[in-house]
Amino acid sequence: MTLAAELRPRALGVGTAVTSTSYTQQEVLDAFQITDPKIRSVFLNSAIDRRHLTLPPPDGKGGRVPEPQGDLLDKHKAKAIEMGAEALRACLKRAGAELAELRHLCCVTSTGLLTPGLSALLIKELGIDRHCSRSDIVGMGCNAGLNALGVVAGWAAAHPGELAVVLCAEACSAAYAIDSTMRTAVVNSLFGDGASAIALRSGPDGVADPEGPRILKFASRIIPDASDAMRYDWDREQGRYSFYLDPRIPYVVGAHAEPVVDRLLADTGLRRSDISHWLVHSGGKKVIDAVVVNLGLTRYDVRHTVGVLRDYGNVSSGSFLFSYERLLDEGVAKPGEYGVLMTMGPGSTIETALVQW
Repeated sequence: MTLAAELRPRALGVGTAVTSTSYTQQEVLDAFQITDPKIRSVFLNSAIDRRHLTLPPPDGKGGRVPEPQGDLLDKHKAKAIEMGAEALRACLKRAGAELAELRHLCCVTSTGLLTPGLSALLIKELGIDRHCSRSDIVGMGCNAGLNALGVVAGWAAAHPGELAVVLCAEACSAAYAIDSTMRTAVVNSLFGDGASAIALRSGPDGVADPEGPRILKFASRIIPDASDAMRYDWDREQGRYSFYLDPRIPYVVGAHAEPVVDRLLADTGLRRSDISHWLVHSGGKKVIDAVVVNLGLTRYDVRHTVGVLRDYGNVSSGSFLFSYERLLDEGVAKPGEYGVLMTMGPGSTIETALVQW
């Protein structure tokens, strides 16, 4: 049975936030006194100009002090609450809604473990109604924002007229390791701190036309053979977690992008050429290039994806919402046009959603 149009959730608003300090790639290299030419090349050829980071304090010798895992967890908690609260407020303001209207809050994070979850901490921090239901998606990685959107879209469809928010808060500085390995360099050169939120509600539209699209459909593809390609490991020598990215991951993602998009568009009567807006996760220069080539996209199609990578780096699960915010600010989306959202991350997994303005 097809879901009635009025029960398909609509995105009502979006908001983003970052931490207070940003660095160029050269400034990060200087802060950690990195001189290895190969590692410097990874940083300086990343297509990233700046990232927001919360780096450890100087050690008095021009370097930085490595942080124990406990301090990193404290950093994650503090920054996730700080950025999350700001992104949530901005999202609701754009949606023309108040905190008092919020009925479900789903929080996504992979850069630290919190119990109780970030949703409970934010409800307390912001004084949100204690009857607000909540959920937390933890540890799924960069794809998780769309996993959460799928879950919360279902909640919104089951609760017509009630407001729900997906909030992605990633303090990637809490996953920063300091050593001289190429494995660490790949991660340290890419990620930045950021949070983003999107509000959903199903039901008939109001008098004023909302700027956001209806969410029509989701499609996923997991690649079990690449389950180890993106992962957290416990580094016994450093006594902390360490993230790993396989250098082949752009090609894995690229090879599987076409089948999942074909599945998303199946039975809709749409072709890829009918999609006016593409909002792809800013996973890295090579990842973006692989998606562009395999889906036959243009550089214009991924202009927001590229711009977010340039200005913020990879902010993990919420990256696609940074691009979505830029698309809304651009004001080019017209009623009736279709868009595809795409994220990818550990699993290895590609998530997609089809939307219509």
